[in-house]
Amino acid sequence: MAASPNVAWYRSFYWRIGITFVAFVVIIIITQGLILSYVPRTNAQDPYRAPVLGAEVAADVASILKRGQDVDLSTHLRTRYPPEQAGRLVFVAFRGGTIYSSTPEPVPESIRLTAMSSFGERRLTPADEVPSITTTPVLVDGEFRALVLVLILPSRLAGVPRDLARFLSLPSTLLLLVATVIVAVVLFNPARRRLSALEDAAHRLGEGDLGARAPQDGGDEIARVAAAFNRMAGELEARDAALRTSDALRRQMMADVSHELKTPLTAMRGYIETLRMPEVALDAERRDRYFETIDRETRRLERIVKDLLDLARYEHGGVVLQRRVFDIERLFQNVAGRHEREAETKAVAIRLQVEPGADQVVGDPDRIEQAIENLVANALRHTPSGGTVTLSATHTAGMATLSVSDTGGGIPREHLLHVFERFYKVDASRAAESTGSGLGLSITKAIVERHGGTIRVLSEPGRTTFIIQLPQSSAI
Repeated sequence: MAASPNVAWYRSFYWRIGITFVAFVVIIIITQGLILSYVPRTNAQDPYRAPVLGAEVAADVASILKRGQDVDLSTHLRTRYPPEQAGRLVFVAFRGGTIYSSTPEPVPESIRLTAMSSFGERRLTPADEVPSITTTPVLVDGEFRALVLVLILPSRLAGVPRDLARFLSLPSTLLLLVATVIVAVVLFNPARRRLSALEDAAHRLGEGDLGARAPQDGGDEIARVAAAFNRMAGELEARDAALRTSDALRRQMMADVSHELKTPLTAMRGYIETLRMPEVALDAERRDRYFETIDRETRRLERIVKDLLDLARYEHGGVVLQRRVFDIERLFQNVAGRHEREAETKAVAIRLQVEPGADQVVGDPDRIEQAIENLVANALRHTPSGGTVTLSATHTAGMATLSVSDTGGGIPREHLLHVFERFYKVDASRAAESTGSGLGLSITKAIVERHGGTIRVLSEPGRTTFIIQLPQSSAI
């Protein structure tokens, strides 16, 4: 399995999810911190801080005492300084133990002890000291008349966080809900659309639409999955096209083979049926001619079957090449000698041209000879009387170039691309007169390609040249 390509971390779908949620949590924490930081600032500006409140109450009580008003101090304190507003308990103590309170609750013992200590009626021990009590004297015309005591309420201090928590619960919940919706829309909705598109493409591909493709914009994991899917779909489409082409070629080849085999079989059957008819009187010459035709068609049929088997072996790797260095000039001489009588009969000259340094070629000599044999036989069939067939060899840049030229009528331009196809006939009117199988050039091409080489044809009126190029290697 191929390793995943290196992608920048910030383009990763997973990293984006993680970073987004971390940022979301940080924003919530900062927001709540700002809200929390507002409460201490409010408390710092509280006008009912204990010392200030004590001085205010002392001035108020001094004013009442100075005017000699008949005022119920307890009622006055409860009305003007309620503990719910001040967050403190206010007491006014007089000599003799009289204490007025801003609350109807009993006066705490700590207040009594503190008042007695302030009037010199008792000394406080360390166990009696209460740090949450502040005292302020009430002076009337410079005379110490009373004492104001302010008791800080611990329960009030503990209630501030609870009140603050109650205050933050609803806004925080709403903020979390809103932020979650925003994150879902901004982050997951595009991913959902891309995944839906990928799912739709996979569904269409499963139904047989090989042209289905998924959008692969971006560089995250979803984009890489989409790219892999598109590559797979492309390969499937290419394989399907190759299978369709192969099937079409197979059908065409079957039709061509059937046609080629049908021609000699039909001729053979006709002559055999004639020979078997008792009512037909045949002289010896005609009978011999019929048998000669049957023999010729049988050999033609044998060549077609043999060439089909050879072509199948070459194209499917069934032939193992025996590569070695061989003398190409001697190979040319063998081929020319084999066609010498035919060439003399047609008055066609066969010439050999091997450049210096090109006489040694690397390859399978038997297969190369078969390829040259097919080209020479084809050239002789299409070269008129008095023409020339030339076999040549050159060597340049690690390539051996072998060519077979003839001085025939040439191949029309529209046929050049098809001459190496099975059973292709340039001149259909001469197909019945041809003694070849129609597979020679196809076999030659297969042999050359098995050697890793190439073959091409150049043709013009009066000259046709088949050029073979074979790669040469010092390692045999």
